[in-house]
Formats: sequence, structure tokens, C-alpha cells
Amino acid sequence: MSVNADRPQGLYDPAFEHDSCGVGFVAHIGGIPSRGILDDAYAILKSMEHRAGVGAQPNSGDGAGILTALPYEFFARVARDALGITLPAPGRFGTGLVFLPRDEGEREHCKRAVESLITQHGQHLVGWRVVPVMPEEADLGIAARLSEPHIEQLLVASSGDQDQDAFERKLYLIRKQASHQLRSAATLTQAKMFYICSLSSRVMIYKGMLRTLQLMDYFPDLQAPDYVSHLAMVHARFSTNTFPSWDRAHPMRLMAHNGEINTFRGNRNWMQAREGVMHSDLFGDDLRSIFPVIEPDCSDTSGLDNALEFLLMTGRSLPASIMMMIPEAWQKHESMDASKRAFYEYHS
Repeated sequence: MSVNADRPQGLYDPAFEHDSCGVGFVAHIGGIPSRGILDDAYAILKSMEHRAGVGAQPNSGDGAGILTALPYEFFARVARDALGITLPAPGRFGTGLVFLPRDEGEREHCKRAVESLITQHGQHLVGWRVVPVMPEEADLGIAARLSEPHIEQLLVASSGDQDQDAFERKLYLIRKQASHQLRSAATLTQAKMFYICSLSSRVMIYKGMLRTLQLMDYFPDLQAPDYVSHLAMVHARFSTNTFPSWDRAHPMRLMAHNGEINTFRGNRNWMQAREGVMHSDLFGDDLRSIFPVIEPDCSDTSGLDNALEFLLMTGRSLPASIMMMIPEAWQKHESMDASKRAFYEYHS
């Protein structure tokens, strides 16, 4: 019997999607990038193999991935070698992994739609790079191969004299609008294969329906000597009450998460209820194109990431956004600073 993970069937209901996983983080406290950060992060990831879910096939897992700072020298080299172009300066270009349909016609449709959005938002397409993958070297299982998307990297250049924060907001708009437009397209039989892992001038994500021991072998990019970073976040997924998939692997765009969010349905409903009165000077009339903030077919962690990213992109700092979403137990905290208590009370 085949199971459709997008709608209730039998005892399964996608509304109860949860994750329970392993997560690790390593960084140079001085912000100095190195190859050693990647190697240390992968050592952490491999050590969490016991936290990762495995299917009936021992080489098909629930998902694994890594988030790093965007390695400019690496991308400058591959853009020159693969596309014959010179990249703009750091902070002036963004990139990210894009999962695409295996069907060539549907794949081209998705790429043209994304390119149209890039133009619409006044940015410049640098090009597409087919991401090298090695499923045989990684011993990728049959279950993972059956849903394996075609993977490319999208490279976008900033236009005009906008600063990096403004460029990040444009990339955010492009990604959100593309996701809303394509993942629900009734004309595409492989619509759910379309997924933009990240699109940023600051961070880069590699992930997939992989086991922890398969990540580096599957993505040879991650083994390149000039792929360096000052930070790395890794994740080994163990999905509970859910199905593994390429898009639900972590890290998400800003975070990786270990555990289950039992208030997810209420949080999603509250966010949708607030969308009617939201406004933002930074996004103006484009704000409504972001809705729904929490995408309809995501897991609990992905929903949390959607909300966190939205708060960050609308002008808040990352610490303030986290404090709004996950407050301390402030009500009876007698020694808490008054201004901090007022922050929590206001945002409650």
C-alpha cells in the first residue's frame, strides 16, 4: 500500500508531524574560518548516528545535514570553473541548494518561475550549477533514491546599492514566493520535489534524506579543501509520527531542533490569525506575498523556523526573536531585570 504524506490516511495524519533528533554546533569564537570546523562538525554528526532514524533498509535514513557560513572562496572557484563567471564581492551574491523535480520539463518550469521572481524583485541571475552528488559512493538506499530530487545551486547577484540586509530580504521574498507558487502547483506531478533548502548571502545548507555517515560522501562539495567556515551546525534526524523526506531533513534555514513541539497546531493557528493585522515598513506591499508565514506542509520544526525567520526578516535581532518565541519562565522570577521582565510581558 502506498501512503500519501500530504493528507490523512488510516491512522496517519500529517497534522501530527514531529521530530526527535540529534543536533550539534561548533564555531571558532574569534570568527576565523577554517577547514577544521567542517571536519569537527562531521565528527560530531557521525557520533550522533545513534540519534538518527533508520528504515527497514539500513542504508536509508530519516535525514542529515549541515549549515555553514557561506564559503566565498569555494563558490568563486566553482562559479569560475563551472559557469565561467566572476562572482560579485562577498555580501553581494547569494546562493543555495534547490531540490528540483526529476522530470526535465517540470524542472525547467520551476527554474524559469524562480528566474522570473529574481527579475521581478530587481536582482540578477548569475546562473545555475548542477550540484555533484555521489549516491553510489554514499551507498544511498532504495527508499532515499526513489524520492531523490535533482539538485542544483542557484546563484543570485545583488543589484544597485542596497545593503546586505536588504539583499537578504529580497532573497527571502524570492524563496517564499517560489515555494508558495510551485509546491502547490496542480499542474506539476512532482511539485513537492521543489524545495529551496536556503537562499542567502550569509549561510549555506547541504542536507538530504541521508544517514549521518552518508552526508560527506553524497556531497563531495563538503570535502573540498577550500570549503571553509567559522561555524557549522549539524543534525541527525529521528522522525516520530512522520515520514522521512528530503525537504524535512535539518538544518532548516536558521536552526536545527531536537525534540517535539506539542503546541504546533496552536502556534500555527495564532500566526495565521495575526496575519490579517500585520504590517512592515521593510516589506510594504510585498508582505502579503509571504503569507502564510508557516508553510502548509511543513513539520513542527520547519514551522518554528518559518516563524523565527519571519521575525528576523522584519527587523528584529536573532536573540530578540528567539526570546519572543521561547520565553523564560518570567512571571515568578523575582531577580529578573525589570526591563527584561517588561519585554517578556509585552510579547506575551
